[in-house]
Amino acid sequence: MAASTGTRVDGRAARWAGQQARRRAEFVEAALVAITRHGPGVSTEQIAEQAGVARTGLYKHFADAGDLQRAIAQRAAELVTAELEPVWHPTEGSPREMIVAAIGTHLRWLTEHTELHRYLVRNALTPPLGDSAIDVKAAIGQHLSRLFTGWLGGFGLDPAPADTVAFGLVGYVESATTRWLDHPGSLSLEEFTAQLTGTIWAMLDHTLRMGGVVLDPDQPLPLPPGAEH
Repeated sequence: MAASTGTRVDGRAARWAGQQARRRAEFVEAALVAITRHGPGVSTEQIAEQAGVARTGLYKHFADAGDLQRAIAQRAAELVTAELEPVWHPTEGSPREMIVAAIGTHLRWLTEHTELHRYLVRNALTPPLGDSAIDVKAAIGQHLSRLFTGWLGGFGLDPAPADTVAFGLVGYVESATTRWLDHPGSLSLEEFTAQLTGTIWAMLDHTLRMGGVVLDPDQPLPLPPGAEH
């Protein structure tokens, strides 16, 4: 009898946890809509209104505002890494073509989610969000690091620089893109893409040359073993 009671309790706990997770996900999606409508300075009240609940209703599912902000940052990381999925699994093309494709995909996502990007940047500078705002950058950096590790290993080079190069590129692109989004008249999308592409290739080319590998950025590049995984 005790075992049966325990099973029922465990079942209720599992259902409650599932309901909590679903409600949290629904509130996060509502928050994304509210951010698009109200901008990076969106308030908790505006998010609650979008979700159709009172402000106190949010805090039945989030410990505090920081918890909600962290959940938003995590969701943003999931969205952007999914959008960049083709980048993590390259098939063919020249180095320049691959870089242009990656930058183009990233810029398209950012221009479609400009307010969300600004929200994450804005809240990265003040408590309680803190380091959770780097979730998007960390996710991209980790994917790039694995990709670069495969490339360097395939060329017979030490993969140790992959992490530094990956996160360095992410930081550069994020800073430059934030500036460009705030001052769109300074460079066209095509000019900005070309500038990013040139700088990224320069960093990658330097890393390869340090290991004795010289590539033409405009020649098709056969994938080394492991780079496609």
